[in-house]
Amino acid sequence: MPLATDDFLDIDDVTPAELDALLDRAAAMKADETDPRLPDTTLGMIFEKPSTRTRISFETGMTRLGGHAMFLGPDDLQLGHGEPLRDTARVLGRYVDAVMARLFDHGDVETLAEHADCPVINGLTDEAHPCQTLADLLTIRESVGEDATVAWVGDGNNVGQSFVVGAAMAGIDVRVATPADYGMDPAVFERAAEFGADVEPRTDPGSVVDGADIVYTDVWISMGQEDEREEKLSAFDGFQVNVDLLAGTDAKLMHCLPAHRGEEVTDDVLESDRALVWDQAENRMHAQNALLVELLGEGGS
Repeated sequence: MPLATDDFLDIDDVTPAELDALLDRAAAMKADETDPRLPDTTLGMIFEKPSTRTRISFETGMTRLGGHAMFLGPDDLQLGHGEPLRDTARVLGRYVDAVMARLFDHGDVETLAEHADCPVINGLTDEAHPCQTLADLLTIRESVGEDATVAWVGDGNNVGQSFVVGAAMAGIDVRVATPADYGMDPAVFERAAEFGADVEPRTDPGSVVDGADIVYTDVWISMGQEDEREEKLSAFDGFQVNVDLLAGTDAKLMHCLPAHRGEEVTDDVLESDRALVWDQAENRMHAQNALLVELLGEGGS
């Protein structure tokens, strides 16, 4: 059955049961145990910022499903050039079967969803990255199982915020360590608490890594924050995921990529057997394909 939600803007737009079903479908599709199809289906993909994994995973995924993905970059639409976003949404909703948007402002993806007469998927905003969380949870299932403890170390950014809520929905124990001035929105922990999680943010990376099955980090300087580089490098001193931080643990490494090697993670850790990052990257496609099928309904096999 299709999802009860019409859009996927935050990870908790779905219920825990729906999330579990999504991951089951993603695993089955990855293993070629099922071959759902979305023939004659078009996905419009709006990109305000560049991407490697988001564009390629959605385009390739739609091809595998028998549909078509259309790239719409900053120069291909009237976004920011006079046409209100709600008007663009109304037009797109009459042409395509679904919209995936990778934007800066989370309010913009909400506007798209409000006015487009088709499902809208959040491919990333400054507040959330739910598609990445789907891939992360699938990777954790495959690697260590859902009876896992994951330590988030670094910036309390959009990836981390979505992951904390998604992990709570999946019953995964999460610990969070961020610099004092770069923590997550407190509302994130309130949302996680609705699913039974008690996440107490800390500022000491070592305290969350000890006993963790997985350590998850992300870039310290996100796209658009280049002018904050020196300030952030100073603030994040001690938060690098390196052999010293992981010493005495068997923890695996997760990172949504791209990685700034030598900043938030060292090259030797990223290139070691600890790294699950390449599975995460591949699982973007499988998880998103499952999401598309669940949102749009299976069109045959």
